[in-house]
Amino acid sequence: MTEPTISQLQPMPDDWQRALAVVAHPDDLEYGCSAAIACWTDAGREVAYVLATRGEAGIDTLDPERCGPLREREQRASARVVGVSEVEFLDHRDGTIEYGPALRRDIAAAIRRHRPELVITLNHRDTWGGTHWNTPDHVAVGRATLDAAGDAGNRWIFPELTEQGLEPWDGVRWVAVAGSQTPTHAVDAADGMERAVRSLLEHRAYIEALTDEDPETYVRGFLIPFARETGKRFGDGDRPAVAFEVFPR
Repeated sequence: MTEPTISQLQPMPDDWQRALAVVAHPDDLEYGCSAAIACWTDAGREVAYVLATRGEAGIDTLDPERCGPLREREQRASARVVGVSEVEFLDHRDGTIEYGPALRRDIAAAIRRHRPELVITLNHRDTWGGTHWNTPDHVAVGRATLDAAGDAGNRWIFPELTEQGLEPWDGVRWVAVAGSQTPTHAVDAADGMERAVRSLLEHRAYIEALTDEDPETYVRGFLIPFARETGKRFGDGDRPAVAFEVFPR
């Protein structure tokens, strides 16, 4: 049974300073979430990115050895557009990420390194909007991130991290899931939309492989209508917004 959507979105918590975004692939954050990130960095908040893979299996016409470094460069350039300078890659294999202790440990280690109050990830459920099947990588990373937010604070889970000098961090207050079909909160993203467009356009090689449409036309056609639709459920309804399903901790 499909869960009902929530009609009115609440403002995202704003009493935090550091966030960590954990996703599977380059471009995952740019399909909607980066407009909120631009607004947060404008306000002086710190945001870092951790990607499970380098997206090396994402372009059919490029072998993984060439594709991975290219997509890493595109991701770093994309992050800079929205004010993010720290981008890490965990080097799990694109397309075959496995949910389990190894993935949870790597994400818990990243949380201990960055010590965020807010953790951001992508839709961990089986479908997008109840109709389009999600990929195993998104499901695995999203679910592992939700779990790792708790793992990071428990010194007896993955004790080897403490031995490596990564002390437990129990300071995660929320995990915010972008792309959820049951969002609870939103961020006014009007001031970040143009940078969100430019940020996604930095993934030019990927976009050109994905569509024959002009890249800017494609990006604007995807990001802006979706953000405006979200805005109708948030604030005065006239400004674009980015939605999240927020899990307090």
